[in-house]
Amino acid sequence: MPGAWNAWSWDADPDTVRRDVSVAHDRFTGSGRLSHRVRDVVGESWRRSALHGVDPDATLPSVELTGHALRDHRDAHPLSVAMPLLRRLLADGVTGPQILAVGDASGRLLWVEGDHRLRSRAEDVHFVEGANWLERSAGTNAPGVALALDHEVQVFASEHFARGVQRWSCSAAPLHDPDTGALIGVLDLTGEDRIASPQALALVRAAAAAAEMELRAQRISGRIPTPGRPLDGAPADAPGRAVLRVLGRDHARLTLDEQTVELSRRHSEILLLLTRHPRGLNGEALGARLHEADASPVTVRAEMSRLRRLLGTGLLASRPYRLLHPMDTDVDEVRRHLADGAYRRALETCAGPVLPGSEAPGVVDLREELRAEVCEALAAHAAPDVRLAWAEHPEWRDDPRVLSAALDTPESPRHAALRGRLRRLGA
Repeated sequence: MPGAWNAWSWDADPDTVRRDVSVAHDRFTGSGRLSHRVRDVVGESWRRSALHGVDPDATLPSVELTGHALRDHRDAHPLSVAMPLLRRLLADGVTGPQILAVGDASGRLLWVEGDHRLRSRAEDVHFVEGANWLERSAGTNAPGVALALDHEVQVFASEHFARGVQRWSCSAAPLHDPDTGALIGVLDLTGEDRIASPQALALVRAAAAAAEMELRAQRISGRIPTPGRPLDGAPADAPGRAVLRVLGRDHARLTLDEQTVELSRRHSEILLLLTRHPRGLNGEALGARLHEADASPVTVRAEMSRLRRLLGTGLLASRPYRLLHPMDTDVDEVRRHLADGAYRRALETCAGPVLPGSEAPGVVDLREELRAEVCEALAAHAAPDVRLAWAEHPEWRDDPRVLSAALDTPESPRHAALRGRLRRLGA
């Protein structure tokens, strides 16, 4: 077996690896059983992909940004200043065909450049600018796994969860803000077998480090602004209103006054859990809510230190770990709308599950609690038109309870489609 992050070792035969993993993939998608021939990092990603509802035979990533929205987001992204360097390192004068892709922390590809023949083929699987390649959108792939685990990784051929992508191989590494440590994007090389070689991953790792150094150099030179700590100069001892958004997002977005930062998955989980426990949690209690097996207090302390460096000292306290100032969340907003009887507003605010990619036990509990609360309130009290809209919400449209509640309204032309969907679900 290769190392945890490399697809195969120096002396491996790629064709043998491909055949073995292809058999294991067929077995997993047919029975849910994992073979020992599959790397743990890939097998766990397959499990997450299946839990996200990714269809290995039909799923294509959604294209979320196009036209002016894509250009504006790309121009405003801090990694735009590193693109000339990345092109020189990974696109200009390379010896073989490959695609260079750079995405944001939400998994959306912002730049896709390189060999024209490969890019034309890649369009068939939506490996294009603006497409979202998180695991929940595309299944197992190197950019998605790198963002999920915040670590460089390769995905080779049949290791991809979606069969339509299994002709490709990719090597990816996360990209961080050099001053705050925040996850800001992902760097990926995509192509044929050689892109899964050990030297390809080493190249991507080195290029990611160079991109982060370039960003810092641009700031030191004064060509782009340097963020302060915390959050662009907000005083450490006087934080303003803090809002944490976690619905439908694998990486929470924290807004402090008018300054915003996208957090890593682990920091997203920690802040969300602390909003649920205003009196605080000690290291053991926080670790138990972050991990299925109790985490070492030393590990928790290290994560809290990183988070404090990012946010400053005015927001977090220790012994126990707690928030020094109130932090509102979009979960709280949904619950306020439910309590006020504003069911349509609650539905509009509920953009998706709570940190859908998180498997932290405390987050899973909150996710299930909110889902149950929304389901109970809307089924019992929402007006017929709200229940019909509820049945078309992306998070709920295949939930038999929601379809049944929507059908328990005065007959409308939409009922036939809802009844058909309910029959398809076997309910």
